[in-house]
Amino acid sequence: MMHIRLIVPSSLESEVRAVLDEALGVTHLVVVPGAALRPAGALVECDVARESADELVAALRRIGLPHHGAITMTTDEFTASDAADRALAEAPGEGADAVVWEAVSGITQEESVFSAVYVAFLSVATMLAACGVMLDNAILIVGAMVVGPEFGPLAGLCVALVRRQPRQAWRSLVTLVMGFVVAMLLTVLFSAVMDQLGLFSDTRFDAPRPATSFIYQPDSMSVVVAMLAGIAGVLSLTSAKSATLIGVAISVTTVPAAGYAALAVTYQDYAQAWGSFVQLGVNLAGIAVAGTLTLLVQRLLWSRVRRRELKAMGV
Repeated sequence: MMHIRLIVPSSLESEVRAVLDEALGVTHLVVVPGAALRPAGALVECDVARESADELVAALRRIGLPHHGAITMTTDEFTASDAADRALAEAPGEGADAVVWEAVSGITQEESVFSAVYVAFLSVATMLAACGVMLDNAILIVGAMVVGPEFGPLAGLCVALVRRQPRQAWRSLVTLVMGFVVAMLLTVLFSAVMDQLGLFSDTRFDAPRPATSFIYQPDSMSVVVAMLAGIAGVLSLTSAKSATLIGVAISVTTVPAAGYAALAVTYQDYAQAWGSFVQLGVNLAGIAVAGTLTLLVQRLLWSRVRRRELKAMGV
């Protein structure tokens, strides 16, 4: 179940009540007149089946509620109620298959902001990857993958493309590209400092690295892995199974490729730097394409399921 809290001005109370009455899967409706002070209005709360949440929020948007009041939606971790069970049975489709576009869009917009924290995480992850390459240490490479925050703007780009939001798509793309540019420049500086301190060296960089040499050697499997990671990442995002994102993070060499490229540039090995750049581009493009296609398929399948079940219900 999803929990929805509304601040409803008096001018929209009747329209909001009509929307809630007509919506399938709504229960636990509570109305407290005059409880909201800023903006002023009634406080309305309800629970709604996940599979009906997106249409309910869309209907509330159509009557202009966000412009005059507010809509807040959260996920109920646990609800024990016969009324909730009836609401779930009433709503068409399965909640696990539903995509709550409003929630997904909100999450990805927040994670697609080009902020100091985003750049800091990406830069630290890239520096960790450079350390992993220099030491030929796979554990450090995996750690760098987990720390990297790049899936946020990647998912934001996918969602924006599917929802035809060019401004959001551009913002996500800028965050992604500029984040890697800044992170790699800082990693070049970091590598130069580490070299001066004697912790990095061109001799160590030129030594065989069997555990990490795959990073600058992209092949057809790089495309396959990136596509599979994009599918898994988007499914984990839309189904709220965030733990799966950890597996996605350690399955593709985005951050490690950036770290390797920065290290190769530092030691003027442009052949390995180019291979790392290609690996980075292949992974980012593969995730973006697969994620976008996954969202399109989800939207198509869900709309068909919903139409079929609504028809069977005679609605």
